[in-house]
Amino acid sequence: MDPVSLVVGGVLLAVGFVAGRLGRRRPSGPVTPQAVCSCGHPLSQHDPERNTCHAEVVRDTYNKRGRWAGHTWVACSCRQYIGPRPIDEVFAPRVLPPS
Repeated sequence: MDPVSLVVGGVLLAVGFVAGRLGRRRPSGPVTPQAVCSCGHPLSQHDPERNTCHAEVVRDTYNKRGRWAGHTWVACSCRQYIGPRPIDEVFAPRVLPPS
């Protein structure tokens, strides 16, 4: 083997090692998908009996002159959960408590 090919192979090995160290993906734990409504809140924040959303959202507030004065927390204006339904409600509707 000639020394030039050994140097080229060593350089390619080093470049591959550095590229692998810099470009590797960080392991992020298992991601569980969550059913979300169009308002951005999950099914757990919605009351199916009253058709209301219990979550709060940030709204900007302005003073009398029209200048920004900060944030306030107000109730979400979503009136019904329209996201994906749980699988048990699709195949068999709930029978308890009796209506």
